[in-house]
Amino acid sequence: MKPNWSNLAAELAARFPRERLHPIALDRIQRAWADGERVAVAFSGGADSLALLLLLHAHAPSASARRRLLVLHFNHRLRGAASTADARFCERVCAGLGVTCQVGVWEERPDKSTISEATARQARLTFFDRTLSRRRTRLLCLGHHQDDIAETLLMRLARGSGTSGLAAPRPVQTLPGERTHLRPLLTIPHSALIEALRAVGAVWREDASNATDAYFRNRVRRHVLPVWAEAAGRDAVAGAALSRELLDEDDNALDQWTDAATRLDEEGRLQLPVPPATLPRAVLRRVLRRWLNHHEVGENLSRQGFDQLLGLAERHQPGRISLDAKRLVVFRKHRLSIVIPPSRPCSKAGRSN
Repeated sequence: MKPNWSNLAAELAARFPRERLHPIALDRIQRAWADGERVAVAFSGGADSLALLLLLHAHAPSASARRRLLVLHFNHRLRGAASTADARFCERVCAGLGVTCQVGVWEERPDKSTISEATARQARLTFFDRTLSRRRTRLLCLGHHQDDIAETLLMRLARGSGTSGLAAPRPVQTLPGERTHLRPLLTIPHSALIEALRAVGAVWREDASNATDAYFRNRVRRHVLPVWAEAAGRDAVAGAALSRELLDEDDNALDQWTDAATRLDEEGRLQLPVPPATLPRAVLRRVLRRWLNHHEVGENLSRQGFDQLLGLAERHQPGRISLDAKRLVVFRKHRLSIVIPPSRPCSKAGRSN
């Protein structure tokens, strides 16, 4: 018997009323519905994204809002017939709900042995970006839940992230080009989603690769998070979610301070305050990062090079640091600038008198 997806969506929504969704993400979705905007949903076919799609369908204020849902599925072609079956399942669910489903395929994927989690993610995001641009859609809803917050926090602690990285995933993430990612399930644990889906009789696709240790996130999810939660003796996942909210507040405050402290002249040089102690180190670090990104050279400077630059700025010590083979970052007279030094004339060897 085929599932009646509309009925399942309504039953799931009864278990997760709008008040259970993240209020900031939900507010942005509701404003889009009120303005007649199209809302896109990333749908892998797994439990989390299925729950997201069903809840958005059920909580949409009208039939026209439901019809404006755009479902995106990306077939990475990493699991052979299982990947194809995932795509077919997503199409059947969307047909049952009466919503548009756009399926993308990774046509030029590299050899499986060389594919990283980041490479696959970037291919998926590229498909999303191109499809949303073609469909003139600004909002994309993603199925990240409360457990994803804890996993991301642990992963980013391992690489030494600051508040900006530790405050991810955000309920509302603004991207270049007026694109926005929304995560309305961040207030709900993964186990609650699974329990509710089973209770209403929903089925979904299981990605066998999630049960392996092939990716860092899988290893954190399978081996680290359970031990961490048990050692905490409390709801560590909910605690991580609260920390994320507080870190996001701190990050926004630092951003506002950075806005006020970043002063560029007409030539794009950065004017630093005098004395240097005017800015806390955390704000100065952000000012320098923003200035480098303004010139699109942030990736050119190594961590060691950036620390040297930060030291010059803190001490207001004149100096220069190599940015790459041709350019220098120069600090002089309280200003930072990027310069291309004049090439030295080649000396002529073996000259006769």
